[in-house]
Amino acid sequence: MTVRRSSERTKAEILRAARERFATQGYERTTIRAIAADAEIDPSMVMRYFGSKEQLFGASLAIDLRLPELGAVPAGELPAALVRHFVERWEGDPADDALLVLLRSAVTNEQAAARMREVFALQVAPALAAALGPERAARAAGLVAAQLLGLALTRYLLKLPGVTSLPPEAVITGLAPALAATLSAP
Repeated sequence: MTVRRSSERTKAEILRAARERFATQGYERTTIRAIAADAEIDPSMVMRYFGSKEQLFGASLAIDLRLPELGAVPAGELPAALVRHFVERWEGDPADDALLVLLRSAVTNEQAAARMREVFALQVAPALAAALGPERAARAAGLVAAQLLGLALTRYLLKLPGVTSLPPEAVITGLAPALAATLSAP
């Protein structure tokens, strides 16, 4: 007997499978057939819901960083709060995190690179502006992104032992001082 799913559940399952495939294999090596197999549906259903691999990729890159209200965070706690936010997010289910999909893909795919720039320009910079003011945030946003994306790259994608062996709290306390230096730069 075939189990029927709602269209929203099917779409969500396709997106989950696509994010996982794009995260582990990148855009070029990911196929619609593999995504469909992972979602346990016919490949034509992927096309029905998303139209093409490129459109599915674009949908899988819809990212809300869910940043906390940084203006409410005391200045001395801001670096650790930022690192903690990203570590907790990635520790949850890194294979299903669109930001990690985007990071893996941005190196070889211009659509992903453009989306990465957009996410940080439209979400990180304004969140930092609430805490630091617009002028300081504009200078710091790129370096904050470099540090946080460097963490994601080394811990969750490359899985470097010196970074993956650390418990999350050690990552937070180890990286927060570097982020503090970045945020306090004139």
